[in-house]
Amino acid sequence: MAEVRNQKGISRQILLITLWLTLLMLVVKVGAAWATRSLAIVAESLHTVIDGFSTVLSLIAISAPNRQTGREVWGHGRLETGLALLLVALLGFAGLSLLSVAVGQLAIDPALRTVPATRMRLSVIGLLGVVYAASLGLALFERKVSRSLDSSVLKLNARHILQDAWLTAFLLVGLFGMWAGYAWFDSFLTIVMVLTAGLSCWRVLNWQLPLMVRQVAIAPEAIGQIVRQIQGVTQCYEVRSRGIVGRQVFVEMRVIVHPEFLGASDWIVEEIEGAIRDRYGPVQVMIFIEEAQDELQHPFEQMRSDQSSREIDWS
Repeated sequence: MAEVRNQKGISRQILLITLWLTLLMLVVKVGAAWATRSLAIVAESLHTVIDGFSTVLSLIAISAPNRQTGREVWGHGRLETGLALLLVALLGFAGLSLLSVAVGQLAIDPALRTVPATRMRLSVIGLLGVVYAASLGLALFERKVSRSLDSSVLKLNARHILQDAWLTAFLLVGLFGMWAGYAWFDSFLTIVMVLTAGLSCWRVLNWQLPLMVRQVAIAPEAIGQIVRQIQGVTQCYEVRSRGIVGRQVFVEMRVIVHPEFLGASDWIVEEIEGAIRDRYGPVQVMIFIEEAQDELQHPFEQMRSDQSSREIDWS
């Protein structure tokens, strides 16, 4: 358990550093957009907001009590679901506003002769480049640590940041174009950034969706029937499940086994997990093993991702 706590602390520290760096990037981008009058930088800032939201979700999930035991079990509640709805509303309003302005500029004056030119400076591009490099380096480090700790929280967060990294590089190239005098780059990049922000937001919610589902995913009676067929199991109770069947399901239960099978706890857990996976697809299972008598001998906590995919596939 000390090792689990240490891994949890390391993951939390990395997520906190990522969050603070994301907030710093957001401040820098907003300041750069204000100084240069660039809609494209404002639109790209929406991606930074999404990155921050993804990091906050991961941080809440890994920090909240009773959300991590054994190797790793984590999930979201009503607060995070509400934040997701707030994010969608914010991105929808900001994205549609930016999109209407950019499309209007290109439709009225494709050459943007009547629109105030952006005051792009090399110093601003250089500052954004430094912040982008720092963010990319931290995401690569986060992915490396996630592999060593086998942490799906860090893995998901790093994968999202890295998948959006090319957009920031694309923006930097476009900023050089604006500095060279191609004013229409600003409106064009704004449209691209807004559209990809919608895709990025959907990707985050799609990955996190199984963790936000609170209703019962599988009937406890159905799970109990499967578990009681395993040799050595005499009773199964306090069965809880949530998620989306076929995508990812989290299952927690208490299992009473015959005293003669207590030494085969590992085998029983593997058989239970395998039987549930064969019936319902990808699962993560946490099982508390108890002796057939009244007293709880020892809690056995075991969770593993779907072995066939080597990692949880949220896409």
